[in-house]
Amino acid sequence: MAVADRILIVEDDNHVATVLAARLQSMGYMVCAMARTGTAAVRNALAQKPDLILMDILLEGDMNGIEAAELITNQMNVPIVFITCLSEEPLLDRAVTANAFGYILKPYDRSELRYTVEIALVKSKAAREHDRLIRRLEKALQEVNRLSGLLPICASCKRIRDEAGKWQDIETYISCHSEADFTHGICPKCATRLYPDFFSNGDM
Repeated sequence: MAVADRILIVEDDNHVATVLAARLQSMGYMVCAMARTGTAAVRNALAQKPDLILMDILLEGDMNGIEAAELITNQMNVPIVFITCLSEEPLLDRAVTANAFGYILKPYDRSELRYTVEIALVKSKAAREHDRLIRRLEKALQEVNRLSGLLPICASCKRIRDEAGKWQDIETYISCHSEADFTHGICPKCATRLYPDFFSNGDM
């Protein structure tokens, strides 16, 4: 069974917050906490680590929703959807820098809420997957670069000394440090030396 996405509601009107929570729960989401002030929003975000925050811009106290979002974004990566009135529209320019994944205008209907939340969650998950892919590619590039420098190799047995100072067969070392695999054969020079009765320079 899939785990429900967890949403933090930040809304200073208790009635609005309760209705919003009920709508989200009926859509299959989990409301992990509700906050009425910016300070409480920051505290709950850090404690609950929600998958999404629905943030009203105008809140009780000295800290508005955008200021709270900026503090949260500085400490964790979580998508934030702002809830706003048309009279607050100039504040949305500042919201762009606060990890805004969308906004909902009051009064909003059920469909608008559903689609805005779904889109924000999809965009957030896609961004995290993109970041994971970049990290994997960077790690792979580092592994390739490790094989592009000087390798300490024994002049006699051809074993390689690894980072821990241990000597390994060249096949083992390369397999551990790259995506390469091996298939074995005998080169013409070795075939002539090892099996002179079967091979000669002219045969190769």
